[in-house]
Amino acid sequence: MDTVFPGDEIILKCPDVSLLEPNGELNVPIAFENENVVVFDKPAGMPVHPSIKHQGDTLGNFFAYLYPQLTFRPVNRLDRDTSGLCIAAKNAHAANLLQGSCDKLYYAAVHGITEPAGTINAPIARQQESIILRCVRQDGQQAVTYFKRLMCSNEYSLEEIRLETGRTHQIRVHFSYMGHPLAGDDMYGGLRTHISRQALHCGELSFREPVSGEKITVKSNIPQDILNLFDI
Repeated sequence: MDTVFPGDEIILKCPDVSLLEPNGELNVPIAFENENVVVFDKPAGMPVHPSIKHQGDTLGNFFAYLYPQLTFRPVNRLDRDTSGLCIAAKNAHAANLLQGSCDKLYYAAVHGITEPAGTINAPIARQQESIILRCVRQDGQQAVTYFKRLMCSNEYSLEEIRLETGRTHQIRVHFSYMGHPLAGDDMYGGLRTHISRQALHCGELSFREPVSGEKITVKSNIPQDILNLFDI
């Protein structure tokens, strides 16, 4: 056992190794990076983690290419067709400190004209006999979504969304439950008439830098396929 005195510097070295196949042919913009974290601006259509159908085309595979000596530790996860900011820790210490501490701002285009602002407080549960689908059900987990309408057209409303809770598919389920499913989200009642994926984007991410404690806010512009729904 070593004695530690005031003013001594303690350096923790956490050995890492990537277990994912690296793929340098992928191209994911980096919105922010330092020695502890990296924030990617993930495109729609790219899964975060490999699966049976996606073995080498994920954000994890691109991370493995950039940092072959590190383990992929995503702090927030986005659905495959949801675009936007996704933060990954570069070490176990940063991952532990960041869990549950990131504030996210989402943008979504939904069918119809919503109220100018509101709160959706409805419990979410796994839909019976389905591994993927979720639904609003009284025996589900508490789920709270805050929204503000930024603009609307004849068919769609553009929402700014904050989550109090982070349930699987929460935004998609809540707006479908309210009768305003996300444009393109055919899993929950949306139509793909004008967009080929759910119109959902993580546009702002705020967190405390794991070592310095500095508050960092990273932003990402709303993608053009969502703006096209409003002729922008």
